[in-house]
Amino acid sequence: MKISLTQKYNVPGPRYTSYPTVPYWNESEFTEQKWISSFQKAFSESNSQNGISLYIHLPFCESMCTFCGCNKRITKNHSVEETYIKALIKEWSLYCKVLSERPLIKEIHLGGGTPTFFSKENLEQLINGIFSFANKAENYEFSFEGHPNNTTYEQLKKLYDLGFRRVSFGVQDYAEKVQKAINRIQPFHNVAKVTFWAKEIGYKSIGHDIIFGLPFQTLADVIDTVEKTNSLKPDRLAFYSYARVPWIKGNGQRGFNDENLPKDAEKRKLYEIGKQMLSKNGYHEIGMDHFALESDSLFKAAQTQKLHRNFMGYSASKTQLMIGLGVSSISDSWYSFAQNTKSLEDYYQLLEWDKLPVVKGHILNNEDLIIRKHILNLTCEFETSWSDEMLYFKEISDVLADLEEIEKDGLIVIAENKIRITEAGRPFVRNICMAFDLHLKRKSPETNLFSMTV
Repeated sequence: MKISLTQKYNVPGPRYTSYPTVPYWNESEFTEQKWISSFQKAFSESNSQNGISLYIHLPFCESMCTFCGCNKRITKNHSVEETYIKALIKEWSLYCKVLSERPLIKEIHLGGGTPTFFSKENLEQLINGIFSFANKAENYEFSFEGHPNNTTYEQLKKLYDLGFRRVSFGVQDYAEKVQKAINRIQPFHNVAKVTFWAKEIGYKSIGHDIIFGLPFQTLADVIDTVEKTNSLKPDRLAFYSYARVPWIKGNGQRGFNDENLPKDAEKRKLYEIGKQMLSKNGYHEIGMDHFALESDSLFKAAQTQKLHRNFMGYSASKTQLMIGLGVSSISDSWYSFAQNTKSLEDYYQLLEWDKLPVVKGHILNNEDLIIRKHILNLTCEFETSWSDEMLYFKEISDVLADLEEIEKDGLIVIAENKIRITEAGRPFVRNICMAFDLHLKRKSPETNLFSMTV
């Protein structure tokens, strides 16, 4: 029996928000001092030109969403806010002490958890604390993630006044049975309300996150969700596959069984129909699983080949240095990665000792830097080339051999010193990147590490 391309290529694989991926970091070669030297080098190369990025992780949530794979702390006790804000500002001050000049901040993203768990007063304290040590770069872009159930008009207005112009709201799916399964009950009315508020206040880019492949989700559910999304006309949206990784994320993803999930061709159809509906309403596919209207900066960045991808996802801003603040945050200097402790208690303790809360990382060697560039090209531009000797690596012939079957299936075109992903190949970008992933090829995982690629 002939199998579909979805069945053929739906294998476990990385999402490639970084290369090397976290399971392949060489932690034995990493030290805090190497990380400090690395981000100082990146800072000296980028601060005066473009500025730097900050990712700030706000981990608290009032309830557990069972689809979520993020680092979070479930509590209804809002007295935790002030202690955490003070810790973030302390961490930022430790970074600023070892920088050669006052930083220019090009990009801030507040992620979570639930950033809108925090009061507008504490969010203001956080941003003012950050800028007590820094200045805003030209054409800065500040963004945050909002929960439609608890985002208030006052929070939106305060963050707008502080310079935020982009907000993304987690929607996931509007079907009641799906919302119950993932413990995320939020009526369409709540999403519409915060979307209209953001438009009224003046936000330039409003995003929605929706997911396909959720438990009990049917094609009718996806059609209804996309129709409702189109009616609100967000400027951009993420429409991505549910990452089923219960072996990593613990009980948070064990609220339903694998047989409750749509699979293979059935799951892929959810995306393809959703994509068709979005295209008819003026949305353009950007990179992997993202869509934007032509008026949005993400579309413009894709058109001018300025699209960038990192631990924050796709961005219209290219900055070399991204510092991650908060528990579990990952920083990226281009030359190295560093991750903070995932324990909130350890995070507070390390800061009390005036130590950066970094506990592991990876120093990229020359091969890593070359492969990283190829994977960024593939995920942002759907093509890559090694005609420039700076991007040539000796294993390229092995990579091309591994891609022969993918080329026969019409997913890529291989020309002289170049690979281009076809329209049919876009759903399989992660599989194509895996052919370039030398760490993965040299040491296949012996246990479950990654979600499925499709």
